[in-house]
Parts: sequence; C-alpha cells; structure tokens
Amino acid sequence: MAINRAQLVKELEPGLNALFGLEYQQYGDETGIIFDTESSDRAFEEEVMLGGFGAAPTKGEGAGVTYDAAQEAWTARYTHETIALAFALTEEAIEDNLYDKLSSRYTKALARSMAHTKNVKGASVLNNAFSSTYTGGDSTELCSTSHPLLSGGSLSNHLGTAADLNETSLESALIEIADMVDERGLKAAVRGMSLIIPSELAFVAERVLKSELRIATADNDINAIRSKGMLPGGYDVNHYLTDSDAWFVKTDAPNGLKHYQRASMKTGMEGDFETGNVRYKARERYSFGWSDPRAIFGSPGA
Repeated sequence: MAINRAQLVKELEPGLNALFGLEYQQYGDETGIIFDTESSDRAFEEEVMLGGFGAAPTKGEGAGVTYDAAQEAWTARYTHETIALAFALTEEAIEDNLYDKLSSRYTKALARSMAHTKNVKGASVLNNAFSSTYTGGDSTELCSTSHPLLSGGSLSNHLGTAADLNETSLESALIEIADMVDERGLKAAVRGMSLIIPSELAFVAERVLKSELRIATADNDINAIRSKGMLPGGYDVNHYLTDSDAWFVKTDAPNGLKHYQRASMKTGMEGDFETGNVRYKARERYSFGWSDPRAIFGSPGA
C-alpha cells in the first residue's frame, strides 16, 4: 500500500513549524565488536572443525613409532537470510508535499530500519548463547559447560556457577579461558581480549577494568586484571543485548563468531506508469553464527 496524502495531511498544510520523529541518532554497526566478517558467494557456508593429533607418547628403545590419525569433528553451517523492506508514495503525495522531499526523508528511515535489524540479528547470537534450542555445529548451545571433544570429555566456555560481573567472576573466567584445550585435549593457549556487555553493566565494567586498586575492599591490593594487561581490548557495550546481567569475554581463538555477507545492502527505486506511485526498496543478505565456541566465554549472570 502506498503512502498517500491522507496519511500525510499535516505535511500538506502551510504553517507547519517542524517535522520530527525520524531524526534520532542511532547506534552504529555494533556487530563488528562481536563478529569477524567474511564475504560469501553461495547460499550457505560451512566450516569444519578438525581434530589434530594427541599428545606424543614416549617411544621405547627398539619399539615402533605410534601412529595417530587426524579427523573431522563437526561442521558449522551458516545459512544466509534475505532482509528487505520497502515503501511507496503516491504521485499526489509527492506533488503536494510543501516542506521537503518525501523520498529523501523516508529513504533515511528505510536505512535506519535495515541497520537496526542487522544489529538485532547479530546480537541474537549472544542473546541465545545459553539456550539449548539454539545450537551450533557440535549440537550444543554457544556457551556451555559441556561442549563435546573429539578425544572424549568436554570443553567449557561457561562459568560452572553462573555469576554476575565482578572482579572475582571475571578472574575465574580468564583462568578458565587460559585452561582451554583443543579437540584432542592439547592446551589451546587462548587469551581473553575484550569484554562484551549490555549497557546496564557499563559502570561495573569501568570500575572493574580501570580502577588501579581492587574495588569494594579496604585492602590496598592492586587491580590484578589491569596490572597484568588482561583484556587489552577493554570493554564494549552492545545496546542490543537483552539480558541486563549477562556478560561475555571475547577471546583470540580464530574462526569463532562469524558474520557472512552474501549481498551488501542495495537500494532501488521505480515508478509505476499506471498509478504514478513511486516505490523504494532496500535489500541485503547475510548470516550470523559461530564455528569455534572457544572464541567466547560467557555467564548469564546470577
């Protein structure tokens, strides 16, 4: 249905002082603080987790060498979605508008809507990180204490006891990250790089990461997280996270959280000969997900 003069009646009257409601500032692309972006030229992308070799055993004198076999563990699939939105204006509404070009104003609103949706879809990966109905290639939710390993046993990227963000819980998370192993149980040497939090935790993160001394204690102890240079990326606020006390540590594990861009946003405009209506459309294709859960460590809060 096209936007017509009846829906824009005040914009057709002389004496209108201001038009408002579409000028709000908006947050930028906040998916970049969570995901590594790659391009795609297919309907979907797959990434395969490989298991290398186990620890090398001691070879006895005169004995034969031990052989090991590498194999595939599991596959993560990224299926691209098409995101699109459009609007139309009647020829008469365009002709009779007294103040500015309708198309210019509403195409900006269209871009705003597209950007909002992308941020929401990106944040949904973390918003569902603790949900067993939103699983990855290893059939486990993103943040879990029981990611299955090829060698047997499991990997944890979730605090054993969920806790709110504070100095103690963050130190525990960094210790667990340092203890992560690969699919065959070898140390993975993963390091926490930055903290990803909702806006409600910004003040807590500022105190925990930037105070020279420990907070909420009378002891004259140094802030070990700061003095050791842990989390060199500091913290990033994502305004599209929906859980006010969930928090995440992004690590330097490669091939972790991915954003595949299948088709960049394109806009189009066309007029209809019979009605004179003008239609405007924006369209984009992409996907968000994860391959290696070692790329993130999380807690849903207490």
